[in-house]
Amino acid sequence: MPFGRSGEIHVTVETPLHLGLGWLRQEIEWASGGGWTMYEEIGYRDVVGEQEGRRNPGLPLQYADNYSRVIQALDKDPNFQLAEVPPLELTECEGDNSRITLRIIDAPSAQNRVWVRCASGTLATLVTAGSGPDVDAAKVVQFVQMVRTQTVGTAFRSAYVGSLPFGTVAKGTDTGWDTHTTFVFRTPDEGDTKETQAAWDEFWREHNHGARTLPPGVDWETDMVLAGFLGVREEVGDSAEIRSVITIAAGTKVEWVERIPGDFCVPAHRIVRPFHIVFAPRAPAPVEFSEVRLDPVTCGT
Repeated sequence: MPFGRSGEIHVTVETPLHLGLGWLRQEIEWASGGGWTMYEEIGYRDVVGEQEGRRNPGLPLQYADNYSRVIQALDKDPNFQLAEVPPLELTECEGDNSRITLRIIDAPSAQNRVWVRCASGTLATLVTAGSGPDVDAAKVVQFVQMVRTQTVGTAFRSAYVGSLPFGTVAKGTDTGWDTHTTFVFRTPDEGDTKETQAAWDEFWREHNHGARTLPPGVDWETDMVLAGFLGVREEVGDSAEIRSVITIAAGTKVEWVERIPGDFCVPAHRIVRPFHIVFAPRAPAPVEFSEVRLDPVTCGT
């Protein structure tokens, strides 16, 4: 039986963002029974901004044959034969290249094999051109491309495509703000950071129901803060999530969603005030929030 035929395939693509101050991490875990999960995480200055996960649609068995074909390619297709490819110990890659980790776990032997290489692109856009540091890197990249195609598909699009990195300052359902509103704290070009800090201090007190607590520190020369409040909701399970901060020709657009209980959910009745506050690299003005988009969360089948 080929190594990994009964087991799992794990793929991790770690992409640096904004000169390495931020990151996008994407993972696929695929079991030989067919079931797979895909996880994404974006962050900035060592602080996680948001996370997103998805899983195989339908029954896992629908992907079991795909898994078998991918494993068989390791032995039969010269483009994917990795048995003689050295693993290498790479902790980081040069420039803005992504660090790719491929792990194949063989259940019967309780062993695993790991390959780490560098390449350009995210999980959705990986290319073999310029991959390294050796010629064998192309084989690792091609195998990861095949895993991506046979799980999330060729039309896969990251939840954070095109976004600047961002980190979460605070997120939850308890806030002093009762209305649906958004805030942007950004020092104007050639402006005074003291005014921005004063506005941030006052906002933080209101957010904390008037408590005179110090807000998290922000370097207004390099960063900005974005805050989205949904107002009053009456069901447990509602949440606010800032999904992306995208520079456009006319400034910067902040996309956010309201996650709501979906089909088959029976949420409890409770007054909540969902919000999400993040910090991100200072981006071109004007910085504007999009209309909030509803994102139903399925609770069962």
